[in-house]
Amino acid sequence: MATPYGSWPSPFSAADVAASAPRIDGALFVGDEIWWGESVPAEGGRVTVRSSTGREVLPAPWNARSRVHEYGGGAWTADADGTLYFVDAGDQRVRRLAPGAEPEPLTAAGARYGGLSLQRGRLLAVQEDLRSEPHTRAIVEIPLDGSAAADDDTVRVVASGPGFFAHPALSPDGSRLAWVEWSTDRMPWEHASLVIAALDAGTRVDVPTNAALQPEWVSDSQLLFADDPTGRWGVQRLTLDGAALSAAPEPIAPADADTGYGLWVLGNRWYQPLPDGRIVAVRTNGRDEVVLIDLDGDARRLDVPADAHVSVDDVSGSRVLLSGGGSGTEAGLWSVDIDSGEVVAVRGGRALDDRWMPPARAVSFDGPSGPVHAFDYAPAHPDASADSGDLPPYVVLVHGGPTAHASGAASAAIAFYTSRGIGVLDVNYGGSTGYGRAYRERLDGAWGVADVDDVLAAARGLAASGAADPQRIAIRGGSAGGWTVLCALVRGGVFAAGISRYGVGDLRMIAEDTHDFEKHYLNGLVGPLPELEQVYIDRSPLTHTDRIDVPVLLLQGADDLVVPPSQSEAIRDALAARGIAHEYVLYQGEGHGFRRAETIIDSLERELTFLGRVFGFDPTTGR
Repeated sequence: MATPYGSWPSPFSAADVAASAPRIDGALFVGDEIWWGESVPAEGGRVTVRSSTGREVLPAPWNARSRVHEYGGGAWTADADGTLYFVDAGDQRVRRLAPGAEPEPLTAAGARYGGLSLQRGRLLAVQEDLRSEPHTRAIVEIPLDGSAAADDDTVRVVASGPGFFAHPALSPDGSRLAWVEWSTDRMPWEHASLVIAALDAGTRVDVPTNAALQPEWVSDSQLLFADDPTGRWGVQRLTLDGAALSAAPEPIAPADADTGYGLWVLGNRWYQPLPDGRIVAVRTNGRDEVVLIDLDGDARRLDVPADAHVSVDDVSGSRVLLSGGGSGTEAGLWSVDIDSGEVVAVRGGRALDDRWMPPARAVSFDGPSGPVHAFDYAPAHPDASADSGDLPPYVVLVHGGPTAHASGAASAAIAFYTSRGIGVLDVNYGGSTGYGRAYRERLDGAWGVADVDDVLAAARGLAASGAADPQRIAIRGGSAGGWTVLCALVRGGVFAAGISRYGVGDLRMIAEDTHDFEKHYLNGLVGPLPELEQVYIDRSPLTHTDRIDVPVLLLQGADDLVVPPSQSEAIRDALAARGIAHEYVLYQGEGHGFRRAETIIDSLERELTFLGRVFGFDPTTGR
């Protein structure tokens, strides 16, 4: 017997989604063990550190989370003897946890730290101090003897300034440090410099780069890093002659794919050199692939389950640690032996039943600025079906950033919808990473225009293909994706409903309220203020709420410093004044992105109920 789309019985509850595949936050080989960071939704999103032996290295209530640049990353590291170094979420101090001991502070209260790395017995980090104007940031070395626990003045500052820093890398002989830095008026994917400094002499070399990422020393005279001089991020080799560069950077195994990503957080690694000189690297062209680059420059694909947002976290001999997601597996952490081909799932990585979760279909649609890339997850159920003449409702997903990427990964969050008979189209609109610099720059000066053009083109193209009911397509996004949701609803004519999670509603408000890291982001996406103030007014959904004529669900974190609640509340008030059906939910204790299990559960259930009400199906039969 046929069951209407949206009402199929599903084994995927909102609670299952909240407790599903782990969110891995870095991984390391530690002696004979493997350690990894993991977010625990049931504990308010606390990030713990676990071991492959089954023990919890970082017990509650400790929470390893950095707030440097607000997005954090690199909040923990460890030495081979099993001593953990971590940034505590509560006060942002760096602490040391030795085996059998209690955590002890290594830095004083006040500054923030992130991007921790222990290199040749020296603890390096990115420091951020927001206590006075102007705000300052630095690459620092934190003394391991605890002498900086009472006074940050004893923390050694290697480089500092009003700009931003990432990826400190110490040469094998300890004499030089390389890092990435960028100015306050640029984003790191627009332009970031590679810097090499002699620690004793204080001399500094600025390497000509476009958008440098992740320096890694392979010897005292050779340095690897990622950059995109030809429009695609790829691994480059730099040779030094003393303190000078002996030649221009040399590309290693260039490809029509990206080894690199937007530098939103400090802990990601897109490649790792092996001890014998070979390189394991992630290449992204829509989906990820992991490749081995041999000494002669030839590259071959490795047969691993991970092909979505993959990070090459660590290397030990011929083994590497890969974290991320997969098109046929849940998110997880894998240990891969490059020589033997052995792949071991350390955490998560469970193969998914393709009757419930078939791999996403990579699709593209014609848009005003060129092809629009997306991943299509059609409704899937081993037993349920709808009447042959019916077409399914769809939710078009819009990722945040906007300089980010939808990866085509399988997940319980996607299956929550598709198993009930609701299709999902995940769109990589112009401005997304994973398709090269030209695709990324399609959004320059055109945020709120090009992204909206692309999601509208994708939704229309999907409906024209006969895959979706054109009268029952909703749009859902968070942060910058929430902005695109609201802008698309202002355009009208395509989407029957919208779901905005902590979305931007007013450009002038976000330009005034947002944090340092993104303070000038809008200069590239829209243009400078005050010269283009009228453009900011004209682009903002809040200016045109009179054009929104479909139901809207607004979900917001009360502690969001990136997109403050005032943004969602201004949209709520405007909709209420016009009598447009809407719902606004403010989640206490949540910041930018929902981490608590109870929030994840409530928000998903509200979304499903909202879609059922708008599209005319009974979601309770599918719970």
